[in-house]
Amino acid sequence: MNRRNFVQGLSLLTASVFLKQYSFAGSAPTFPVVRPAADKRRFRSRSVEAAITEFNKNVKDKELGWLFANCFPSTLDTTVTHTTLQGRPDTYVITGDIDAMWLRDSSAQVWPYLQFIDKDTELRQLVAGVINRQTRCVIKDPYANAFYGDDTKVGEWKTDMTKMQAGVHERKWEIDSLCYPIRLAYHYWKKTNDTKPFDAQWQQAVKKTLQTFREQQRRENLGPYKFQRQTATATDTQPMSGYGYPVQPVGLICSAFRPSDDATLYSFLVPSNFFAVVSLRQASEMMTSLAKDTTTAQELTALASEVEAALRKHAIVNHPQHGKIYAYEVDGFGSQVLMDDANVPSLVSLPYLGAVPITDPVYQNTRKFLLSQDNPFFFKGKAAEGIGGPHVGQDMIWPIAIVTRGLTSTNDAEIRACVQSLKSTHAGTGYMHESFHKDDPAKFTRSWFAWANTIFGEFLWKVYQEKPQLLA
Repeated sequence: MNRRNFVQGLSLLTASVFLKQYSFAGSAPTFPVVRPAADKRRFRSRSVEAAITEFNKNVKDKELGWLFANCFPSTLDTTVTHTTLQGRPDTYVITGDIDAMWLRDSSAQVWPYLQFIDKDTELRQLVAGVINRQTRCVIKDPYANAFYGDDTKVGEWKTDMTKMQAGVHERKWEIDSLCYPIRLAYHYWKKTNDTKPFDAQWQQAVKKTLQTFREQQRRENLGPYKFQRQTATATDTQPMSGYGYPVQPVGLICSAFRPSDDATLYSFLVPSNFFAVVSLRQASEMMTSLAKDTTTAQELTALASEVEAALRKHAIVNHPQHGKIYAYEVDGFGSQVLMDDANVPSLVSLPYLGAVPITDPVYQNTRKFLLSQDNPFFFKGKAAEGIGGPHVGQDMIWPIAIVTRGLTSTNDAEIRACVQSLKSTHAGTGYMHESFHKDDPAKFTRSWFAWANTIFGEFLWKVYQEKPQLLA
């Protein structure tokens, strides 16, 4: 049995156990204790615990309070190993049921805690440790997406036809893998004014990022990266000797894989290129202010402007029903893929990442397209509606997609509907999952997926702070 089938089978068993415990006495629901016991939690943050207490005190919906108390601290409870290395904080963050640290997931998992770190020294050190660990990972291999805590470990994908090395879990090149560490670093710096993580080693990682993005513009040649895997799953490998289908060099950056870890069809992945524009400008500001390296800063800004101009020229297409919209992938020759994938960066999530304003008319047209059945990966069923993707398959909705829909909405009814949809589809487990079937939430994948938990907690906390009436 492969990992995906095993996890789904385990999830169904877990759901059945929890649903037996998840009961109602008259009109008052009772909820099982599913959060790890205090002595089993991997890290405790007093500010996160205070947020849980405040939420439960003021939000009358007990099920939402239970979900928030389980999901928001999930990353801290179950996935972090925080120590010091050579006198510096060091934090290894696994995704949940996979013992490896994705640059994307680890950033996203601790992102919601940034709002507390100016008043929580221990939590600030934990996030600084994530930044330090990510810096070493990028220097080790900027084309890898996931790493082990042990630099000597040789993992299950050692036979992939690419330049694998010990300590690397997987080497799927994804633009967002280099954007997320910059996003985390930039906002950590803005929140704390702490400059300790941004030493010569961090500056080297930024220069590696710049070099990698330039290589993957494929201006002069295909670059040093290629990837193939012996597999029957087409989305786990790349054609054309591992370089993917041809692109016309137009200034955009190639991404061999999507944030789902699925292969791109056309390598110019539009949401990830938008994310790169934001990240390059953030890195430029940091290199100017912290490193006093105006040369590198100017190169970062110039690349951001080049990619932005190419997006305006090549990423917008005319849809017969929705007008001008952003494509999901393009190749520079005029071909495009019109869809969205649940994982972030997605087209729906662009305002959440600071890549486009919510009021951008092309974004709004795109959003209407994506949240309709004109999008081949928008699923609507008896239990819920939302975006999925090829990674898990047909009719499987991702809670992360429902969350990002809510985080990027300005419509109260839509935000409330997203909250209620997530509340009604956890299958009695008290946690979010990678995906669930549109007609039956008990059919879900990954019972332990910390990113989905933490971003759901982020969403609930945002609604509580800004529109608490929607949680009534």
